Amino acid sequence: MIPSLLAIITREALRFIHQRERFVAALVRPLVWLLVFAAGFRAALGLSIIPPYQTYITYETYIVPGLCGMILLFNGMQSSLSLVYDREMGSMRLLLTSPQPRWWLLFSKLVGSTAISILQVYAFLAIAAFFGITLPAWGYITALPALLIAGLMLGALGLLLSSFIKQLENFAGVMNFVIFPMFFLSSALYPLWKMAESSELLHDICAVNPFTHAVELIRFALYTELNLPALGWTVLATAVFTAAALWGYDPARGAMRRKT
Repeated sequence: MIPSLLAIITREALRFIHQRERFVAALVRPLVWLLVFAAGFRAALGLSIIPPYQTYITYETYIVPGLCGMILLFNGMQSSLSLVYDREMGSMRLLLTSPQPRWWLLFSKLVGSTAISILQVYAFLAIAAFFGITLPAWGYITALPALLIAGLMLGALGLLLSSFIKQLENFAGVMNFVIFPMFFLSSALYPLWKMAESSELLHDICAVNPFTHAVELIRFALYTELNLPALGWTVLATAVFTAAALWGYDPARGAMRRKT
């Protein structure tokens, strides 16, 4: 089983290397928010002292964890797009008919895409540090487990969606109903207390959004703290998305039955 895991991770790495524009695109989105939009929001959005911060912070500092989550989210969806493409080209069907257990092959795909996502996040953090957004030194290390868990959760969500998307042409529409609501209805760009000032309903939606908990898990980990509620909800969401994705790819019961 280990050779198949390494083979799939290697395949993901090679695909990533050959698609350099994917790496650039993954960094352009968060950098635009960090360097352009943050300049406008800085004056309009006031921030109070909230955990894990010990003092007042700039808006740029606040959104860094959310932008890390953005990279994981978009890359998770990009990975699901590659699954839809592989299925249309036939390579996905060939992979799933191998002697290895189906769940292990899908897990290997999930691990490979998550590893690529984490590398992109650290590249973004390096660029952010160059522009003066510095974090505690140990935070770059303690953030790794949080990034891994959050990446697995978002990758599992992408895996679940790919099991129900029949054609590549339908991918963009489905993603627009997933990526943007998850990102904007979260604490990635605004604190939850700020959302509550505007609308209690929006606050409640943000509070149950799994992406919010993934972002908060990353936020606290970057400052060497553990957010147990965020960890619990993120792990739970990962388990639910993974189980649903495995069901979706089960030809006897899930959505794959209708495609084969």
